[in-house]
Amino acid sequence: MAEMAKGAGKLSRGLALFLPGIFLLGFNIGTGSVTTMATAGANYGMSLLWTVAISCAATFLMIAAYGRYTLVTGETALEAFRKHIHPAVGIFFILALGIGVCASVMGVMGIVAEISYEWSKTFIIGGIDPLFWAAFFCAVAFFIFWSGRTQVFERVLAVIVAIMAGCFVLNFFILMPPVEDMAAGLLPAIPEVASSETGPLLLIASMVGTTIFSGLFIMRTTLVKEAGWTIVHDKQQRRDAAFAAIMMFIISASIMAAAAGSLFAEGIGLDRASQMIGLLEPLAGPLAVSIFAIGIIAAGVSSQFPNLLMIPWLLCDYRSTPRDMTLWQYRAFVFAISLLGLVVPLFDARPVFVLILSQAFNVVLLPVTVGCIIYLGNRTDLMGDHRHSVATNVGLGGIFLFSLLTGFMGFQGLIETLGV
Repeated sequence: MAEMAKGAGKLSRGLALFLPGIFLLGFNIGTGSVTTMATAGANYGMSLLWTVAISCAATFLMIAAYGRYTLVTGETALEAFRKHIHPAVGIFFILALGIGVCASVMGVMGIVAEISYEWSKTFIIGGIDPLFWAAFFCAVAFFIFWSGRTQVFERVLAVIVAIMAGCFVLNFFILMPPVEDMAAGLLPAIPEVASSETGPLLLIASMVGTTIFSGLFIMRTTLVKEAGWTIVHDKQQRRDAAFAAIMMFIISASIMAAAAGSLFAEGIGLDRASQMIGLLEPLAGPLAVSIFAIGIIAAGVSSQFPNLLMIPWLLCDYRSTPRDMTLWQYRAFVFAISLLGLVVPLFDARPVFVLILSQAFNVVLLPVTVGCIIYLGNRTDLMGDHRHSVATNVGLGGIFLFSLLTGFMGFQGLIETLGV
C-alpha cells in the first residue's frame, strides 16, 4: 500500500507540472476548433495540415514569451499593459475579450447542444431537446466554478481534456487517412476551392484564429503567477508550453484526419460539425459517431469553463486584486454569463454565426497582442538580462506579419459571410 501511495504521489506531482498547460489546452480546443478542423478535413483532406503545424508552433512561442515575462517580472499581462504601456490598452483587451467571450459562450453551448441533440437521436426516438442539453452543461460548468480554487479548476479540466483527447485520437485510428496524404499535408499549399461555401483562404484564417488565440496568452500569465513560478522555473514553463502546443497539434490533426479519412474519401463536404453525426454513422458505424460526439461535448465543456473565468480574472489582473472566485459578486457575474449559453437553443439562433462573431474580435486582437509582448519583452528596465533574444524577436516578428495577413483574410471572409 505504501508503494502504491508513493507511486500515486509521484504521478500527482508529475501531473501538476503540466496542469497550466492542460488548462490552456482545454481552453484552446473547443467546438470552434472542432468545427474548423473537421470542415478542413472533409472539404480538403489533409492538404491544410501545414496550417495547424505553423499555428501550433506560433502558439508555443507566444505562450513561452508571455509566460517568461511573468516569470521575470511577477506581473500578469494586463498589469503590464496598464503600468508600462497605457491603461487604455488594458481596458481595450478587457472589452474586446469580454465581448468575444460572451459571444463564444453562446456559440459554444449552442453547438454542444446541437451535437448532443443529434447524437441522442441515435438512441432515443426524436432525440432530447437542445435546450435541456444547454441547461445541463451550463449547470455543470457553473458547478465546477463554484469551488473557486484554481487547483480544482485545473484538475477537473485535466480529466475533461483527457476524455476529449482520448476520443479524438481513438477516432483518428478508426478513420485514419493514408499516411502519405498526411505527410504531403505538411507542405504549404493552397488547395482548389471545394464545392462548399467555405473557401480555403477563409478556412486557413479560421484555423489560425482558433489556434493562436489572444485570450490564451493573457490567461497564461495569470496561471504562471498562480503557480508561483519564477525565472528558475523557466525550463519547466517551456516544457509545459511545449506540451500544450504539441497536444493541440495532435488533437487538431486527429479531428482533421477523422473527417478526411471518412467524409473527404467519400467526396462528402461539411459546413458544420453536427453534420458529422448523421454522415459518419453509415460510413464508420455508431461507435465512431459516439466517440466523436463525446469528444466534441468534452471539447465544448473544457472551453466553456475557462470562458466563464476569463472576465473575472481579467478584472482582477487589471486591478491587481486577489483572484478570489468565491466572492458573491464574481459568482453572480459568472452565473449571468452562464445563462448566455441558453440563448442559441432558446431563440433558435445560428451557433456558427455567433462563433464567427466571437472570432471577429480575435482578428483585431492578435496583432496587438504580439506587438505588446515584443515591446515589453525587449525593455531592459523590465526584463534585464532576460529580454528577448534575436531568435525570439525574429519569431515574434514573423507571427506579427502572419497575424496581419490572416487577419486580413479573415476580415474579408467575414465580410463575405455576412454579406456586407
